[in-house]
Amino acid sequence: MGVSAIDPYAVPAADPDPDLNVDLNVDLDLDLDSDTDRIRFWEEQARRLDWEAGWHTAHTFEPARPGPDGELSVPRIEWFAGGRLNVAANCVDRHVAAGHGARTALHFEGEPGDRRSVSYAELLEEVSRAANALLALGIGKGDRVVIYLPVLVETVVAALACARIGAVHSLVFGGFSAEALRFRVQDTGAKLLITSDGQFRRGTAVPVKDIADAAVEGIAGLDSVLVVRRTGSDIAWTAGRDVDWHEALAAASPEHFPEAFDAETPLFILYTSGTTGRPKGLLHTSGGYLTQASWSFQHLFGPPEGERRGGEVHWCTADLAWVTAHTYVLYGPLSNGATQVLFEGTPDTPHPGRHFEIIERYRVTSYYTAPTLVRALRSWFPEGVPDSSDLSSIRVLGTVGEAVNPAAWHWFRDQLGRGTVPVVDTWWQSETGAALLSPSPSDSAFKPGCAARSLPGVGTRIVDEEGATVPPGVPGLLVVDRPGPAMARTVWGDPRRYLDSYWRRFARQGWFLSGDGARYDDDGDTWILGRVDDVINVSGHRLSTIEIESALVAHPLVSEAGVCPVADPITGHAIAAFVVPAPGAAGTAGIEETLRRHVAARIGPVARPAAVVVVKDVPKTRSGKILRRVLSELYEGSSLGDTTSLQNEECLPGIAAALAARR
Repeated sequence: MGVSAIDPYAVPAADPDPDLNVDLNVDLDLDLDSDTDRIRFWEEQARRLDWEAGWHTAHTFEPARPGPDGELSVPRIEWFAGGRLNVAANCVDRHVAAGHGARTALHFEGEPGDRRSVSYAELLEEVSRAANALLALGIGKGDRVVIYLPVLVETVVAALACARIGAVHSLVFGGFSAEALRFRVQDTGAKLLITSDGQFRRGTAVPVKDIADAAVEGIAGLDSVLVVRRTGSDIAWTAGRDVDWHEALAAASPEHFPEAFDAETPLFILYTSGTTGRPKGLLHTSGGYLTQASWSFQHLFGPPEGERRGGEVHWCTADLAWVTAHTYVLYGPLSNGATQVLFEGTPDTPHPGRHFEIIERYRVTSYYTAPTLVRALRSWFPEGVPDSSDLSSIRVLGTVGEAVNPAAWHWFRDQLGRGTVPVVDTWWQSETGAALLSPSPSDSAFKPGCAARSLPGVGTRIVDEEGATVPPGVPGLLVVDRPGPAMARTVWGDPRRYLDSYWRRFARQGWFLSGDGARYDDDGDTWILGRVDDVINVSGHRLSTIEIESALVAHPLVSEAGVCPVADPITGHAIAAFVVPAPGAAGTAGIEETLRRHVAARIGPVARPAAVVVVKDVPKTRSGKILRRVLSELYEGSSLGDTTSLQNEECLPGIAAALAARR
């Protein structure tokens, strides 16, 4: 069904002043449960951006419907059809044009301690040079560019340069293997790979170019490899293919006029973690994605409503290849003219207090991170943040990736937020493109670990297998019944997989299946229970892995825990718990039985783990999600599935050894 704009949008006189972004355009007279008013709401948010041409149709959604052969069609989503804009110009040029060129866009800090601050005017020049350099390499609208870089200013510049010329970028985590990188280069059909000579990690210059060379060997159609000199390491060089980033930009003009593209022009391809099967390349487009990214950043992390921007410094700790960084580093903050921090390194290098130093140095006001890092900080500082650290600048905290354990939540707010600042515990996915569930920073009270409610303009519900809304306290399937404009449009090169993965299950209702389980509480707020595949069925009792992990992490002997189902001939599933001991707790006599009793006391005897395995780390994706499937496979001795998404694959032999010692 197509839904037209109520009032065709006429482009206003240009006024790119980012301070106007303080106005969140939330019309209190709108009924956001109404499709008409919801679409009007997103039109109002789209007007926060600069458009060269207005749209003629605000939104079209064609749900999956049976064809003559009975097979479902692939859903079609479109926002702001006919509208034309340039994403990069909305993130950089308009702030300079408004007189804010001297404002700092990026505070970069490398792991070795090198620092660089980049103004919006300087960012504009670098992005323009990079855009011209890409054009000189034959890259144009629609071409795919894979970016295999660590967290650097150059990574941001490369992504924005692609957006500026209409090329489609696909960022790949700098810790991925040659095999994982090769898959993404081949699957996108990339013409260009941007990589580095190396990256700094845990005090060492880690080679990267060799991995990149192995990944692209023999790939037809990959014309060029653009190399950023980060570590100064000696590298192999392929004449005629390899190009020095710095030389290319130095030779390029610092001026580039940004062309406006249709709102549905592809912006980036983002590969999911690949927890099951091969990774899916999710395609996000320009106008709708930027609209929701920009508004949701301002809603969650911007200055309080009514205040003009000034003095805020945002830090999202995600790697730039993760969707969180696309939305809440690259596009959301920059489209709002925000100042933010980029940090290249690991949080405990050269010491566990590195993040506290960075927060204090740049006077960070919003700190957005993953629960796994919160748990790590809590284990490193069980007595709290040192008195020598001044974190008083923080005014809002945020978590993302998976539900945060209540014990970790309390430590996070008490230690980094003085027990008073709001915590936006956000839920969303690579597919949704931006946050869908979260408390509001203006809430007067917070529930530790609760994703609260849908943000304005979007909607979710929790349903049973038949699609009926579940009552409070009953676990169900979390679906998106009112998607936002940032929703992924398809799976790159495989539209049927888009249908099968997300839309087939509830095609009749037109709902998106998230794959997460959740429950309502008595107030109607939403609690995320983790992936539906991670639910453990013990003698007919459906238990949440996150609930069991939260119970384990609440014990002082544990800093982190991963729980998984393992086969049991009597109960169907049994519970295996992999625990990382708190500092000084390793080797504690009787730790396994202590923790088994603790979980039984906290949740009930049915939740008592059949096995507790003490390990040094648990496998996690680059977004900090525990890969519980791998734990099950290791425990049961079955062959491992896809592990290319792991950020810490080196932990697997240690887990296998701990299991072998038990047998």
